[in-house]
Amino acid sequence: MVEGREQDQPEEREGAVRPSTAAARRERRASSRPAARKDGSSAESKKSVSKSDESDEDAKKGRPTKTREGQEKRPSLIGRGFRYIREVIGELRKVIWPTRKQLVTYTGVVLVFVVFMVALVWALDLGFGAAVFELFG
Repeated sequence: MVEGREQDQPEEREGAVRPSTAAARRERRASSRPAARKDGSSAESKKSVSKSDESDEDAKKGRPTKTREGQEKRPSLIGRGFRYIREVIGELRKVIWPTRKQLVTYTGVVLVFVVFMVALVWALDLGFGAAVFELFG
């Protein structure tokens, strides 16, 4: 099956080495394209563009952003509040909530860590306090 493909396209397979990295593939693609003009389009494509296509291209690049005159005004504060609540609920539905067992495990780990840190700070405070008392009397 692979041999059949190689026989169908021998001119591509003989001298061409397949690029192994993404950068090499981009470079190969760029070298096979015709040179582009500064505005991002080639001379041949500009010649074949119709009048309706020109207006579409002009709307895409080189034009300022449309004004908001024809658009609706911002919703009221209450409307924005309800929208915010709906979006929060939507995001909370996407959350992968932990199971009860995971929650108990995570809580236990946090409590043990906090107790360890409190004991460490208490011990350091006690040691530094004794050292200062001995030093300054």
